[in-house]
Amino acid sequence: MTHPNPTEIFSGTKDVADSHKFDESKLAAWMEANVEGYKSPLEVRQFKGGQSNPTYQLITPTQKYVMRRKPPGKLLPSAHAVDREYRVISALYPLGFPVARPFGLCEDESIIGTMFYVMEMVEGRILWDATLPGYTPDQRRAIFDAKLTTFAHLHNVDWKAAGLEGFGKEGDYIARQIHRWTKQYQASETARIPEMNKLIEWLPKKRAAGRAHLDCPRRLSHRQHDPPSHRTEGHRRA
Repeated sequence: MTHPNPTEIFSGTKDVADSHKFDESKLAAWMEANVEGYKSPLEVRQFKGGQSNPTYQLITPTQKYVMRRKPPGKLLPSAHAVDREYRVISALYPLGFPVARPFGLCEDESIIGTMFYVMEMVEGRILWDATLPGYTPDQRRAIFDAKLTTFAHLHNVDWKAAGLEGFGKEGDYIARQIHRWTKQYQASETARIPEMNKLIEWLPKKRAAGRAHLDCPRRLSHRQHDPPSHRTEGHRRA
C-alpha cells in the first residue's frame, strides 16, 4: 500500500479556499497604511500545509509576506490566539532570535473578518515527514540538534526584560494545561467516550510537577530550516 507523501500534500500554496476568502482590497488598504515598505499590487495565496489558523502568502512586487488569522466561525474560548503569537514574535525579533520580522497586528475584524497579523516571509525548508527520508544519519542529527539548541536559547531568554511579563500565569503549568484542555475537550465533545472521562479523572491525581517557557512548537514542520546548515530559521506555521 502506498502512503501519501506529506511533503507533496502540504508544500507550497494554493488558491484561497472559499471558506477562507475575504475582501483583498481591504487588506491591501490596511497594508498600505500599516506595513513599512509595502508596495502594491497585492496577490493573495493560501498555504496548503495544516494550520489551525489559516495562513496566507501575500505577494507584492518587492517582497513576500505571511499573514496568519483567526479562522472564521464559532471558536472555543481563548483558542486561535494569533495576537499572542504576534506578541511573542515582536518580543523575540529585536533580540536576534530566529523568528520572522513582524509588521503589524490588526484587531479590527471589519478588515478581513477576523483578527490577523502580518510578518515577513522567511525562505527555508518545511520538514513535513519527521522520519526525514532521504537524509543521512549525520544530517538528521544536525536537524534535531538545531531544534534542541533553538529551544535552549529560547529558555535562556529573559522574558521579563523582553517585555513578556504578564503573558501567562507563572507556576503550576501542567495543572493549568490539564484544566484548560479538559474544558476545551468538554466544550467540543460530540459523543461520550468513557476512556476519556477516566483520563480526565486520572490526570490531575498523577501529574508530575513541571513548567514550560512560552509556547514551544513541537513538530519539525512547525519550524523552517536553513538548507546549508540545518539551522532553525523561521517561525512556526501551525
